[in-house]
Amino acid sequence: MSAEKPTGPLAGLRVLDVSTILAGPLACQILGDYGAEVIKIEHPRLGDALRNHGLAKDGVPLWWKMLSRNKRTVGLYLGDPEGADIFLQLVETADVVVENFRPGKLESWGLGYDVLSERNPGLVLARITGFGQTGPYRTRPGFGTLAESMSGFAEITGLPDGPPTLPPFGLADGIAGMAAASAITMALYHRDAHGGQGQIIDQNILEPIVTALGPQPIWYDQLRHIQQRTGNRSGNNAPRNTYRTKDDRWVAISTSANVIAERVLRLVGHPEVIDEPWFSSGRERAQHADELDAYVGDWIAARTRDEVLAAFEEAEAAVAPVYNVAELMDDPHVQATDMITEVEDEDLGPVRMQNVLFRMSETPGSIRWTGRGLGADTDDVLAGELGVPGERLAELKERGVIG
Repeated sequence: MSAEKPTGPLAGLRVLDVSTILAGPLACQILGDYGAEVIKIEHPRLGDALRNHGLAKDGVPLWWKMLSRNKRTVGLYLGDPEGADIFLQLVETADVVVENFRPGKLESWGLGYDVLSERNPGLVLARITGFGQTGPYRTRPGFGTLAESMSGFAEITGLPDGPPTLPPFGLADGIAGMAAASAITMALYHRDAHGGQGQIIDQNILEPIVTALGPQPIWYDQLRHIQQRTGNRSGNNAPRNTYRTKDDRWVAISTSANVIAERVLRLVGHPEVIDEPWFSSGRERAQHADELDAYVGDWIAARTRDEVLAAFEEAEAAVAPVYNVAELMDDPHVQATDMITEVEDEDLGPVRMQNVLFRMSETPGSIRWTGRGLGADTDDVLAGELGVPGERLAELKERGVIG
């Protein structure tokens, strides 16, 4: 593990990550990237189930290496009274606890916020669950897939004559994790800038993706409009679609701005439609998507992807290639901006992964190390920082309380 001192806007903060797949660990990864000291607390025998998710190389879990970067790992069972007592000692040193147990689980272990805040009044407790701490669904198991379904995302995704479509990755969890990181920093600002106390953040997975889906609720409230599946098209502008090139590649086009739509139609040889009364409105252009897609699609189909991209760039029209991950990582802009960065890993050597989420001129974040083995830092934290005697550590390990 790198001995590099944390830097960034959150340097000096301590976060206890007792969450598992996926939103909570992502929130803590973001905090760690920007300087917070994150201690990942896992069941000493089972660990975070993320260790068994996704692909592995020579038995080394790769997703874990990315999502648990910048975290020290401690194996500690909170359901044991002695484990709970050690956790409370850590809480006294912490600024934030992030958990995603079912509502009431911490309380059943004697670790409700009343107990935690008595030991540390400034503590921010972020509770991330599928449906939140209140309401009739509060005790239901909650996963991102359920939020993607209930939010309306799946209902509007896919072809008009096809089934509702779920994303093949943790979309709702990812959005919720970023939302939780934002909420945590707000709570810390309130505490530190305004002399406030700690507080509870009740973050569910459903609400952030509902927000990301945009104006659907107000459209329904005021117009009783229910958005339908339109494939790659948009009801707000056209042409907007993916188009196949002569060399069997794909590009995507968006014309949210009228001036971009005008440039595209001039480029593909149909400037006459620009004078149509309907062309100046994105929503009305969307009603003529068949016509516009034919013009654009025929022009693109007669050219290679490189030719299309070069022509669009020269015309200052909006286009992007449809990449797979290999193409993304080879892209010159991605490489020049270090969007995918290289990090040294203790098991795998140099590995590439996403860089920090955003760039800050004065307080940049950093990746100091990748995900660690289960319990790799238990002795260092419990003995070195809390002063737990060696004989007690040995006894707790024997009993499976720590690992």
